[in-house]
Amino acid sequence: MSTSGRAGGAGLVLVAAGGLAREAAAAARAADVAVLGCLDDNQALWGREVAPGLPVLGGLSVATERPDARFLVCAGSGVVREGLVARLDALGVCPERYLTLVHPRASLAPDTVLGAGTLLLAGVVATADVVLEEHVVCMPNVVLTHDDHLESYATVCAGVVLGGNVTIGRAAYVGMAASLREGTTVGARARIGMGAVVLRDVGADETWVGVPAVPLRRPATDALS
Repeated sequence: MSTSGRAGGAGLVLVAAGGLAREAAAAARAADVAVLGCLDDNQALWGREVAPGLPVLGGLSVATERPDARFLVCAGSGVVREGLVARLDALGVCPERYLTLVHPRASLAPDTVLGAGTLLLAGVVATADVVLEEHVVCMPNVVLTHDDHLESYATVCAGVVLGGNVTIGRAAYVGMAASLREGTTVGARARIGMGAVVLRDVGADETWVGVPAVPLRRPATDALS
């Protein structure tokens, strides 16, 4: 696993041109990382700016035209991020080319471990022995306490608080302002609704909502954030 760093002289290319990319661009500029623009398969966006100074350079295939650039995948869904990374891998983008980006206003203990391609926005706190694997996203004001472990492609939304020794599984999604009891595990690709209070383990591919959180037994439409 890598630690955060600069994109180098070639600059940073963001993959996906939605709201998370705009937030990542702001974090990059705060960290003095030059942002070249975004890649997105939506042809209607090509050549346009999705924010001032943030042009859409083209589709994913444009990655082959930027041999010296670093990349950061900015899809909000971990499942989608994983698919985009697989496509970039097929285009020859190696793991070493993913930048780990930490906003300067995040507060991380020295023993925090960060995987390649991980994004931490402003106000994220990691206290002690926290591990984040590859392509994890933590949105503003997330609190990660001792011995928490976020597996690759996990997404933790704004204001989430994890008790100690919590595990968030691969490509799982934790909605805004949710709280997880110490020692709990959220399985791979599971989804936790906003404001939920999780007191028990959540199985893979399950959706839990409420206080205390319980499994959702109907289609998740407006329940999540």
